[in-house]
Amino acid sequence: MGLNEFILGLNNLEKISRAPGFFKYTEHTVAAHSYRVASIAQVLGDIEELKGVEINWKSLYEKALNHDYTERFIGDIKTPVKYANTELRGMLSIVEEKMTEEFILQEIPTEFQEIYRRRLFEGKDETVEGEILAIADKIDLLYESFEEIVKSNPEEVYMDMFIESVQTIQGFSHRPSVIYFFDEIFPELLNKDFYGKEAFIKKINQIH
Repeated sequence: MGLNEFILGLNNLEKISRAPGFFKYTEHTVAAHSYRVASIAQVLGDIEELKGVEINWKSLYEKALNHDYTERFIGDIKTPVKYANTELRGMLSIVEEKMTEEFILQEIPTEFQEIYRRRLFEGKDETVEGEILAIADKIDLLYESFEEIVKSNPEEVYMDMFIESVQTIQGFSHRPSVIYFFDEIFPELLNKDFYGKEAFIKKINQIH
């Protein structure tokens, strides 16, 4: 029993597609998403530090890099399915936690098990780093869905994803990085010209 299975699992994440079951112009994998979230979390952490917030960078990087590792066990469940009701969401979470614990017990050497429990279980908590992870995760989803919207993807789910991402990020408006995001980054994103932009901006202005 070594760390071989953990490393092999990284290959699995390269094969799991994001937003499965929906037509998309650009395919994204869970592995690529994890890298992007870690990079976005780094940007947000920099902003927070400049505003005087103390960041535990080790914790932030661990949370961001590993936040979707357990999708190697159950895949990326369709968002409408995942959030159909709280009971189903809770059941999926329990299954994922049990499979993660079994993986740790069977594949991770004893001396590393507590480390991987910390890394592989839910990282979106009430710490600064946990909140930054939650924000970064939704920012990446926002950018993924926006890419499909500007390409006139007919799937309505991408507009739903974009709106839900904006609303979730707004829920962290107490964070300096979120204030900066909506003041400096978000307007630049929306400045892009694309077909249907006027109707899109009107819809976004209703929530932003």
